[in-house]
Amino acid sequence: MIRSFFRARLLGLALLAVSSHVAAQTTTPAFADSLAQRVKACVACHGAEGRSTSDGFYPRIAGKPAGYLYNQLINFRQAKRTYPMMTYMVSHMSDAYLQEIANYFSEQNPPYAAPQANSVPAAVLERGKALVLKGETSKDLPACVSCHGDKMTGVAPFIPGLLGLPRDYLVSQLGAWQTGSRHAAAPDCMQSVAKKLSAEDISAVASWLALQNMPSDSKAVSKSNANDAASFKLPLSCGSVPR
Repeated sequence: MIRSFFRARLLGLALLAVSSHVAAQTTTPAFADSLAQRVKACVACHGAEGRSTSDGFYPRIAGKPAGYLYNQLINFRQAKRTYPMMTYMVSHMSDAYLQEIANYFSEQNPPYAAPQANSVPAAVLERGKALVLKGETSKDLPACVSCHGDKMTGVAPFIPGLLGLPRDYLVSQLGAWQTGSRHAAAPDCMQSVAKKLSAEDISAVASWLALQNMPSDSKAVSKSNANDAASFKLPLSCGSVPR
């Protein structure tokens, strides 16, 4: 009798487990193992599709050239760029996985937000415009457009665009290169450029860039089309841009 009781009890528990499993299968949605699902940790800070957020602290990564994004992920992993959360996230990711992430965000193209107005004096904006478009020979300082392209939308696959970024973010990154808290592969061309800029120059360049509208074609140009030349050649050696 006792044996029969336990058999009945075990059968009841088994039936309950099966019914619970079936119920779970019918109520729990299937998990989509896609790259879009895996990068949810990225968009939590960088915004949906990598379009950035209104505070401007986390930059737009959508549409940036894949080679540039990959280099930045490597730089975070190697502590050339210092932000503990980013370093922690990428520290155990393989090169191949980082390339997948870079490729994914490079293919996103959400609309850009309108430039944020600022009250920078006209003379400061003119100074910024001159540095961006012409550089300064007396400082051996190349124009920003000579590397980042005529439209400032970047040159694929390794050079990012500079439009669509908030003034404060641009100031912070130029300052980080100038002080040595941000690095790239040697020779570090951006550190070389930043060290030739005064604090006033950095403010002027960032202010002018942040006010510019994004052109209708916001994608980075290819090397062969950069600056309307038959071929693209940087004005200085840059370890992040293989020759």
